[in-house]
Amino acid sequence: MPTDYFANDPRTNLERMEAGDLYIADDPEIVHRQRRAVRLAARYQAAHTEDADTARPVLAELLGSVGEEVEVRPPLYVDYGSNITIGARTFVNYNLTALDVAAITIGEDCQIGPNVQLLTPTHPLEPGPRRDKLEAAKPITIGDNVWIGGGAIVLPGVTVGDDSVIGAGSVVTKDVPPGVVVVGNPARPVRTL
Repeated sequence: MPTDYFANDPRTNLERMEAGDLYIADDPEIVHRQRRAVRLAARYQAAHTEDADTARPVLAELLGSVGEEVEVRPPLYVDYGSNITIGARTFVNYNLTALDVAAITIGEDCQIGPNVQLLTPTHPLEPGPRRDKLEAAKPITIGDNVWIGGGAIVLPGVTVGDDSVIGAGSVVTKDVPPGVVVVGNPARPVRTL
């Protein structure tokens, strides 16, 4: 008999997800929101191909908040989009994967290289709950004037301080203080700016 993980919890899976608790992604509203994001991301890419300026309203509809003079080069891959905030004058290069089960906050004046991954979802280490498709998420915060090099991966719950640089291909597993360069897997500080 399957385990009822939520026997004493009257919340929907969407409510558990939004609270940052374990949930199962079978809630109809979760599925609806994911499909909306896929449609809007496809519309954004198509519109951007024709005219980047006319694509901006589609990007604004997809994401939670988009600052002035933000440029996001498609394709852009998101879970929901609505949990993503991008500050003014930030540039995002091709193929950003921003899995925004929890909030992803990107500051102002950031540079995000191609193929960067911002990953908020987490899964249980225990095999049973993982097999039963439980998941959760932790927010990611990118400070102002951060440069994230191409192919870097930022893991759930990480905060990157203002003015820091994440080297290309790095895997960021823990918080990065302001004003440092981190590189490697796992990413480690190699220089103060």
